[in-house]
Amino acid sequence: MARRFHPRSRPAENLRIIFATIPWKLLILVSLLLAVAIPTYLFGERLGNQLFPSLTKLFYTASASAPTVVPTPYPAFPTVLPLAGLRLYTTAAGDSCDSVLAFQMNMNDAGQVFSDVKPETVKALDKTVGLDCHALQPGMTMTLSPHYPLVAFGGIVLKIASNTAAQVIPTPLINVPQRPLTPDCSGGCNLTVRLAPQVQVHLLVQTTLALHVGAWVWTQATLARQHIAGFDTYPYADPGASLNGMSLSACDFQADNIHDDNSLSCDQLTPNTIDDDGGVWLFGVIGPSALDHWGYHLKLPRGTRVLIWLTSQNGVLKFHAGSPVYRFDGGINKYVKI
Repeated sequence: MARRFHPRSRPAENLRIIFATIPWKLLILVSLLLAVAIPTYLFGERLGNQLFPSLTKLFYTASASAPTVVPTPYPAFPTVLPLAGLRLYTTAAGDSCDSVLAFQMNMNDAGQVFSDVKPETVKALDKTVGLDCHALQPGMTMTLSPHYPLVAFGGIVLKIASNTAAQVIPTPLINVPQRPLTPDCSGGCNLTVRLAPQVQVHLLVQTTLALHVGAWVWTQATLARQHIAGFDTYPYADPGASLNGMSLSACDFQADNIHDDNSLSCDQLTPNTIDDDGGVWLFGVIGPSALDHWGYHLKLPRGTRVLIWLTSQNGVLKFHAGSPVYRFDGGINKYVKI
């Protein structure tokens, strides 16, 4: 029987046979997938090389601790601090205690603060001026004291005690780094402030500024007044009283380099007669870490203790050239006019 001969298949024929067995729709689908997949892969590879390093940096930044704040250098402490004190006045014909206080000390409400209706107030005034106000004669020497005086200073915050109750904050589900919270002083805070290496005061301040221990604050404040039984509005400070340990109420408040424009103005602190008198007396010291901060431009030697009159303009206290200025004379332990 004759043998059959099977011719060897060629590669082209094999390929044609294979393609013939594949549906044409599948071929089109595979071509489309390849056309989309290859560019997508190349684009994704390029994007990943740029995106992943950025995301890594972002996560490292988010998990890192807050940067350390470099504190502003403190001003140097003054070598001399403000001092409450008296000035002398020699009576003239026709003077009365009320008129002297009105014209010499700008105390327009003297007749209301010291009234015969309340004998204890007149008795306290007699002791303050060193004379019997009902028996004044020309040529007598009176001691005059500024009423409801202010004091100006700067210092470092050592302690903060908020008068506002702390609010309960829910614990977050994840550990998220947070900035340290500052005390809420919108309802008032009691600050312990260092004015000099051995001198601290307690300052009551109401502010929305973020305060922290170590901040440098500038303020004007009501000087603590003497306590007179039955005379709660007695207007005079204790002459020569030390500031160390004194409690004061702040106005015109500034923390570091930020002035609180919404803090209490000095005429909002009670008691006072700023609006009726058109101003207020202020004790201070000449120098860059003292009165120079307020730009009063008093041409006096650094370290000079002064008593100046500030004029109130729409609740803002300003010093005007020609306003009364007194300096402290240690020889007589009194303030003398410049």
